[in-house]
Amino acid sequence: MITSSSVFFQSYADTLNGKAKAEIRLWGVLAVGSLAIAGLFAILLAFSRIPGTEKLIAWPANFFGMGLVIHVVFSFVIWFLAAFALLVSVATFQQSSRGTTRFAALGRVGLVFVAMAFPLLFLPAFDTSGEASLNNYIPVIIGPVYYSGLAVLALGILAPVLRLFANVSGIAYRKMPPLTLAMLAGSGIYVIALLMIGVAAYHLAGEEPSQNLNEDLFWSGGHVLQILNTGLLVTGWTLLLRLSLGHNAIDARYDNIAAAVLLLSAIPSPFVFAMFEPFSYEQAKVFTDAKMVLGIPVLVLAVGAGGVLLSRWRSKSLPWDNAAFLAAMLAPPVFAAGGLLGFFVDGADTRTPAHYHGVIAGVNLVLMGLFLEFILPLLSRPPRNKKVIRVQLYLFGFGQFLACIGLFWAGGHGTARKTAGADQGLEVGGMIGMALNGIGALIAVIGGAMFIWTVLRALLEKRQD
Repeated sequence: MITSSSVFFQSYADTLNGKAKAEIRLWGVLAVGSLAIAGLFAILLAFSRIPGTEKLIAWPANFFGMGLVIHVVFSFVIWFLAAFALLVSVATFQQSSRGTTRFAALGRVGLVFVAMAFPLLFLPAFDTSGEASLNNYIPVIIGPVYYSGLAVLALGILAPVLRLFANVSGIAYRKMPPLTLAMLAGSGIYVIALLMIGVAAYHLAGEEPSQNLNEDLFWSGGHVLQILNTGLLVTGWTLLLRLSLGHNAIDARYDNIAAAVLLLSAIPSPFVFAMFEPFSYEQAKVFTDAKMVLGIPVLVLAVGAGGVLLSRWRSKSLPWDNAAFLAAMLAPPVFAAGGLLGFFVDGADTRTPAHYHGVIAGVNLVLMGLFLEFILPLLSRPPRNKKVIRVQLYLFGFGQFLACIGLFWAGGHGTARKTAGADQGLEVGGMIGMALNGIGALIAVIGGAMFIWTVLRALLEKRQD
């Protein structure tokens, strides 16, 4: 039976030839491979934060800092950016005729650069003389190798972005599919983020590397990258709805409004350096307060899809057995929980990671749904066990929600962030919160590990694409 959802999916599948599938597959391997690396450290970090484990294991003096840098960079920075590059590539292929993509080599260049960045961002953690800088957004292991790795990663993601620009030049935006327009806006946001980091680096030239320098270096650009991550959330969410409810699940005009709001919220960023003293409190507050705008595109799409969801709910025809729909429904409450917790953070205790872990988990659920129900089928490598897929999503969503509540509870009892074991200075309330966080994190890790196994197994199997 031909459905609206299958027609929507086929509109993407028909634009991919063998070379395009090979490139998308490699972007998928890099994206999910980064999660595999991060997952190894997530298990160790979660275990190290359960009260009492320091009596069982003699954790290295610098383990928590180094491990946290690796976990954050691979699970948050590389994973999101590689997934973004993958979707940019899909959008590029959709806009071009089969086999006639302009500047096709930029896709391969991007893959090579991102692959080169992996060892540069991983191996410094084993240098015992290294220093972990646990600054916001993009933490660093201070040293030339790590900074080089970040630069190579940035260039690798920039390559498919430039290719997308080249392939949509001269095309009226009204003729672009929602994904292409969203990725075009995301590409503009990514370029602005790089510009902000470059401007910050210019103002910091000559200073010795330190945590304060890294905080200033990545603060403005990191905020802009959060706009891009929100773009991944809303773009992926609408894709999941169309895959599960049909192409008319949401009007494309809502997608376009959301993309426009996100891009417009990023454009003023460079002017903030001209309006305020660089790295001043006033400048930092502008970027912090600007994140409030990110709720607008989320609400726009919620309104746009609300009618269809309400109608299907009343008729009891919501496809809960569909993993794409399940991911689309699990993501909003987890994301919203993280967003609401953000109103209570002060930057000093674990209420801050409770906030951003919830928000990040919401984006992760959307991306997990996309890989399982969009990317793998596009590559003719669909997952084999649909029931196991749904279990993965439930475990990850519930575990992350539980972990966030635990962190928030512990933070409310004075537990400091970015510490582990006895250094946390836990009281009874903090111990309960951190134990809850550890249990939730382990549940989420199980779901995440199942996802990584499912996707990597499908991507790495030898098949004739």
